[in-house]
Amino acid sequence: MLEISPSRIARIAIQARELPATEAVIRSYIADLNTDEQASLVAVMWIGRETFDAEDLSEAIETAKAEATAPTEDYLMGETMLADYLEAGLEALGYDVEDLEDEHLK
Repeated sequence: MLEISPSRIARIAIQARELPATEAVIRSYIADLNTDEQASLVAVMWIGRETFDAEDLSEAIETAKAEATAPTEDYLMGETMLADYLEAGLEALGYDVEDLEDEHLK
């Protein structure tokens, strides 16, 4: 189960599309998430990148927690396709990305 709201992930994806203008905002936002939320965010990115399948969400979250050695914001900002991976991960988990993004933009 995700330990971060899908709408927060969509918010990060939207902002990641506007790099580099929003990089400092995204870094700060990710840094302010708690450890569980950060691990879920990384897991969703991994699912979108096809490192894990959606059915393996719990394993992906546990792996993200166990392998966290650098600040999560540094790790994620190193992914040039971060927005795409987050959106693909959300979709693989059954979330409607357009609805989430519309909700964020209201």
